[in-house]
Amino acid sequence: MQKGQDKKQVGLSLICAILVIVLDQLSKSWVRGNLTIGESLPETGFFRLTYVANPGAVFGLPVNQTFLLIITTLVILLIIPLFLYYLSARYRSPITSLCIICFGLILGGAIGNLIDRLRFAYVTDFIDIRLWGNFHWPAFNFADASIVIGTCTLAYALFRSGLFRKVYDHNRNNRN
Repeated sequence: MQKGQDKKQVGLSLICAILVIVLDQLSKSWVRGNLTIGESLPETGFFRLTYVANPGAVFGLPVNQTFLLIITTLVILLIIPLFLYYLSARYRSPITSLCIICFGLILGGAIGNLIDRLRFAYVTDFIDIRLWGNFHWPAFNFADASIVIGTCTLAYALFRSGLFRKVYDHNRNNRN
């Protein structure tokens, strides 16, 4: 890749990450400033804004290990770009703009939640979807949504680029 192209890709990724961080932090700030923990707007219905202070991990799984979650986030933030670089160099597969945008979404989401963990020792979740009766999806936030969308779309983009086929063929040929 050319240096100019690399700078554009880094810029695109950073722009996506910054947009996610700003949206995430502004929305969480609004929730913390206007709702009390456990309060919902509206009080009933399919979609609610419910202030949840989540000291755990993904989907509210109980971990309560803030330091461990911070270290894990930092390690993942280092692994993803190294992984993309490795795939690009090893299998001579160009990293598409969609992959770069996905990395920006993942990066922004991870940093958004990391900011919460560093400031409050918990993540502010508030998007609460009630599926039926008292069953509801665990509350989440824009950072969480960004990470999930970025990860799923990255897997799709890598699949569509033919990279998975290249890795499979390369591994199969090396065994024979």
